[in-house]
Amino acid sequence: MTDNTSTIETLRGYFLTQARHCQDLGSPFMVRLCTLFSRHLEHDSTFTDRLLALPHPDNFWGVALPLRVAGALHALVLTQQCDTLAKVYPPNHDYVSDEELWDAIMHAIQVHEDFFVPYLGNAPQTNEVRRSGILLPGFLVIAQKTGLPFTLSELGASAGINLCWDEFDYRLGDSTWGKQQGNITLAPQWLGKPPPRTLPISVSSRAACDLSPINFLDPDEKLKLLSYIWADQHDRFTRTDHALDILTAKKYKVDCADISQWLPTRLALDTTATVHVIYHTIAWNYQSNDEKQRNRQLIETAGAKATHNAPLAWLRFEADAQDPGAAITLTLWPDGREHTLGRADYHGRWIDWIGLDGEGAKEKP
Repeated sequence: MTDNTSTIETLRGYFLTQARHCQDLGSPFMVRLCTLFSRHLEHDSTFTDRLLALPHPDNFWGVALPLRVAGALHALVLTQQCDTLAKVYPPNHDYVSDEELWDAIMHAIQVHEDFFVPYLGNAPQTNEVRRSGILLPGFLVIAQKTGLPFTLSELGASAGINLCWDEFDYRLGDSTWGKQQGNITLAPQWLGKPPPRTLPISVSSRAACDLSPINFLDPDEKLKLLSYIWADQHDRFTRTDHALDILTAKKYKVDCADISQWLPTRLALDTTATVHVIYHTIAWNYQSNDEKQRNRQLIETAGAKATHNAPLAWLRFEADAQDPGAAITLTLWPDGREHTLGRADYHGRWIDWIGLDGEGAKEKP
């Protein structure tokens, strides 16, 4: 087997792995789409050559290449540029064969080849409203432990949807939190120990950064945001639209900056009488190992200087090579202890809660 053949087989394997993840995340169409790519990518295909020519061919999974391809195809449908593809996409996909679906995909790739270039060259950005339902229990723990207003700093915020987490309504087990306005209610399936006690949370200030923030007020940028929502998950479209309306009204801004450049300024703020909360959701793994180490060092160095009157919290929801879902982790200074608060579904459908001590339920969804 040649090196090139080996790389193609690796690429096929990543599409198949993505298909399994999409199965777990409740997207039958994405399962079908990724499975077809895993079966049909050919050695002499111009499109395959383009994929293999991208940077980091040894890390297709790390750069989410299957999601880049899926995003480009979905964008063609959303912009009504390819009727052939639209006819086999949701809600029509249940009525076509795999052969018809694959032929339409190949037609779209061949006719709209240039359309794929920006999608293949940039990492996808998932703006998942329900991740705020994963953050809230962690925020409640921080509020209970400190009793202070929040200074918020979000890393890898994309369009900034999770900046307005306190504008949503929540049901955590039998508890409710929020203004109960009826616009967006996030109610993850609750497993494990009971949720933390609900209490008001005051936000003193908030800011966020992203290397390529999505300006959803720009139609092209909004298209990019929506294209990464899987085509058969209409409920995610609806929640995202509502969240963007809220975000537009609040006028929160995401700074265009690398985390390593942005963090030092944020960590140098005088946050006396507030708790400075650094938080992020499924953003850490898009950094290189050097970047992760550098940013961790920045946070831990600032944590070592924290006081009870100016504590620092680092709340994150990130993949950790374990299943199911991803880990909810909190480090709170000046104590500096790291706590695994639980695990959650990548799209926020369930939370298996452990809390600050003890073990969560053995049951998994």
